[in-house]
Amino acid sequence: MSFFGLGRLVYVTILLINSMAILSEDRFLARIGFGRTQADPAFGASYDSTSVKAKIINLIASVRTVARIPLIVINTIVIIYELILG
Repeated sequence: MSFFGLGRLVYVTILLINSMAILSEDRFLARIGFGRTQADPAFGASYDSTSVKAKIINLIASVRTVARIPLIVINTIVIIYELILG
């Protein structure tokens, strides 16, 4: 009997992607320093795109823009599956 099977791994993955997709940039991310303040840095300033923080900001922004519609479909399928097969 498997305690942590493939189905639970799928649920955890979907929940993590959902949590990244619903983060509000104005209310939450900007307060902790993970908001995108400028698209282009000012003259003489450099944007460090190799840091871990910049990569996390880019990941969150990518999930929020690209995965919005597929998440609606995937969440609907999971809800119907849970309702039917519980």
